[in-house]
Amino acid sequence: MNELMAGAEPMSVPGGPAGALVLHGFTGSPDSMRGVATGLAAVGFTVELPRLPGHGTTVEDMLTTRWSDWSTAAEDAYLDLAGRCESVVVAGLSMGATLTLWLAGRHPQIAGIACVNPATRPQPPEVVAMIEAALDGGDETMAGIGSDIAKDGVVEVAYELTPLRPLLSLVDALDELQEDLSRISCPLLLLTSPQDHVVDPGDSDHLAAEVSGPVTRVSLEQSYHVATQDHDAGLVVSEIVAFARTVSEAPAP
Repeated sequence: MNELMAGAEPMSVPGGPAGALVLHGFTGSPDSMRGVATGLAAVGFTVELPRLPGHGTTVEDMLTTRWSDWSTAAEDAYLDLAGRCESVVVAGLSMGATLTLWLAGRHPQIAGIACVNPATRPQPPEVVAMIEAALDGGDETMAGIGSDIAKDGVVEVAYELTPLRPLLSLVDALDELQEDLSRISCPLLLLTSPQDHVVDPGDSDHLAAEVSGPVTRVSLEQSYHVATQDHDAGLVVSEIVAFARTVSEAPAP
């Protein structure tokens, strides 16, 4: 493994009996969710913000990773946290939110989930064909998707290139996710940027329509995809913290 990018360090904070697992997105790093993790830790949550396999170093390290690597890492982190805490909430951005949904479909005891601009819908056949054609042509990467941020001067700690084989594994996972969505019955906080240049905001509408549990929606009017580092970052943190405390019945500090 290559050296970590500055800001890509994972975060682990001991706290009270309520736990929070926080998950970053595809080609991103813990940096994008550090504000959320810090906000949860500040009110007493036991917090884990892992660095997903292949992320936060160089794109070469990510080329051989797949959805199974990221989902296994997320589930391992969840099980470890659940073994130490009375309740656990999970929050994620983009693919981190997809992983959050995958976990909620398998672990109904999760107290609540918060999804920021989640990827939830199967990709159109033409998108899959485009990725496969690029791979057939010998390309292993394409232009990066990081730093979709409206706020001037803010740069996400993310790769400048997108690895195609890992991306294809995420596309496959989105197909498989569909049967999980109706099984999700825990409370969902859904935060969506109407101006998102990475994930169609319609993915949030799809999610809200498919889950079985209560849904609270928040519109992030001033932010693009990486809303956790954009103009609405403070709103994202305050909404997730308030939601997490409510569903966890965590007392005020």
